[in-house]
Amino acid sequence: MSVVEDLADALAKDTIAAAEAMGDDNLIADVANVIGARSTTAEEAFMTAVRIRIAAANGRKYLEERIRKAAAELENKA
Repeated sequence: MSVVEDLADALAKDTIAAAEAMGDDNLIADVANVIGARSTTAEEAFMTAVRIRIAAANGRKYLEERIRKAAAELENKA
């Protein structure tokens, strides 16, 4: 990854964690606005990293749930 992507991804990871810990749904948008005031490129990289991280977390949660359901079905058949 490029320096911009690395920095944006690290900030996205920290911001998502902080938003979850604080229960602040606006934190991500607020950080994006602060970044965007100086660099639209950095803002776009940050928001891309946020979307990817959230999508991956949702995908992981879905996969784990499907695996649990499949395991439960197999256990019930046994």
